[in-house]
Amino acid sequence: MKALDGITMAVLIVGGLNWLLVGVFEFDLVAWIFGGMEFGETNVASRIVYILVGVCALYWVPRLPALLSHNGRGRHTTAEAR
Repeated sequence: MKALDGITMAVLIVGGLNWLLVGVFEFDLVAWIFGGMEFGETNVASRIVYILVGVCALYWVPRLPALLSHNGRGRHTTAEAR
C-alpha cells in the first residue's frame, strides 16, 4: 500500500504543479509534452494523464480525515513523544 500511496501522491504533485503553471502562466505542460498543442487543447495522451490525476485524487479522498486529524499517524506533540 505504501508504494501505491507514494505513486499516487507523486502524480497529484505533478498535476498540482501543472495547474500552477496553467493558473500563473496559462501554460499547460501536459498538453505541451504530448504534442505541443495550444492552451486548452487535448489529445488522447493528455486526456489519459488528466484522468490519472483525477483517479489519484479520488484515491486520496477517503484518507483525508486521517491526514487532517490531530490523531493521525506520525503526528505527535512534544509531550506525547517523550
